[in-house]
Amino acid sequence: MNTDEDRANMPQDASDAGGVRAALITVNAVLVLEALGLVAVVVWLVVDLLSMAPSSYATAIALLVLVVLAAVWVVAVAIGSFRRAPWARASAIVWQVLQVSIAVGAFQGMFARADVGWVLLVPAITVIGLLLWTPVRVAYTRDDAERAPHGA
Repeated sequence: MNTDEDRANMPQDASDAGGVRAALITVNAVLVLEALGLVAVVVWLVVDLLSMAPSSYATAIALLVLVVLAAVWVVAVAIGSFRRAPWARASAIVWQVLQVSIAVGAFQGMFARADVGWVLLVPAITVIGLLLWTPVRVAYTRDDAERAPHGA
């Protein structure tokens, strides 16, 4: 539902483009799904750590810590994207580039998993493309008055 208040808060170029709303919804949905996926991986790693004996506890705990940090980061990016915070766009692009590199690795090697590679690659390329689209980029920008409150 597009209200007049939403249009007033959006930059003019972004509110006029018909597909921008769908693009923003798609970006937010993909970021939320990625955040939920990372939270699921954290739960899976915790269950594995508690139920099975890893070959190296130090490596297992280090991997768990890294995935927890990534999950917290992507959750924060998803929340920032809903608020259209300018930093969220840049951070989402960084996350998508990292995801592309993981997808490329999933296509290669002795334990290659093309299915995992495609599941990671397609949303990452989609989100990067949408975030680089000019009307979406404009939707994530703020006026100078919003950037520097109180005349600072």
